[in-house]
Amino acid sequence: MLRRGARVALAALLVGCAAAPYTRRSQLILISPEEENKLGARAFQQVLGKSHVDGREQVNGPVERVGQRLARVAERPDYKWRFVAIDDPKQQNAFCLPGGKVAVYTGIFPLAESTNGLAVVLGHEIAHALARHGAERMSQGLLAQAGGSLLGAWLGGGPGPNTILAAYGLGAQLGVLLPYSRTQESEADHIGLLLMARAGYDPRGALAFWQRMERAAGGAPPEFLSTHPSHGTREQQIQAWLPEAMRYYEASAHAGVEPLPAIAGATPRSHRAPVALMNFSLAIRFEREYQLPFFVLSIPYDATG
Repeated sequence: MLRRGARVALAALLVGCAAAPYTRRSQLILISPEEENKLGARAFQQVLGKSHVDGREQVNGPVERVGQRLARVAERPDYKWRFVAIDDPKQQNAFCLPGGKVAVYTGIFPLAESTNGLAVVLGHEIAHALARHGAERMSQGLLAQAGGSLLGAWLGGGPGPNTILAAYGLGAQLGVLLPYSRTQESEADHIGLLLMARAGYDPRGALAFWQRMERAAGGAPPEFLSTHPSHGTREQQIQAWLPEAMRYYEASAHAGVEPLPAIAGATPRSHRAPVALMNFSLAIRFEREYQLPFFVLSIPYDATG
């Protein structure tokens, strides 16, 4: 059984190699784009069916216009892009699903402040779709499950092996899956910064946006227990990427910047439960309900639950 499992793992490694756009980071993806996009479209419809989409022009209009401008420079005409605003002033969040399905919660509007800030949010989410982070995360999960099964077969039953398997699960989470998630979030920051610059939005606005998010987030767990990079790490990375992004911005047709509408019930500061905990709850609920990775907006949260 072990030899057969090793052969399966080797075959997966040989056929699943890919490279992320812009960064050219090597990826292991075992799920076809067709299957990934089908899962994303189905989950998106299920989420919308349980949400209230805000179709008002003053709310959904900026989301659609900024999103479509970014989608044009993303150069993926095969994606069926869709951008919607979900009416929930208590959620300072956004998420992306495979195939170009993006939703923004109205609670993020006070933090985004303008269409330039909205471009930071949407650029980050579009980057997840372009880099196929959903398929990559599902593939990582499949490999982690396969590794656990092989270890279980080798050790046999009994309380001793069960304890080791539990430790294996924690080791896989902290040693592989969480660092990979941080890599994906940093990569989405990087690609998103370049996309917004190519679309004519000032990438220097990204630093101010994430600083506002940091103030709203309240306390955050240690980075090694988080699926997202810490705020300090994120700001250092953005500073390092800005010269590259500015070259794109200076060569682009600059987009006009408009203020976003005020949202009743939304607050730009942490006058309620910390955003980090709320976004953790949202991500876990979505992933359990729809069985698909949801890339909520990058607020560090405690992934150990």
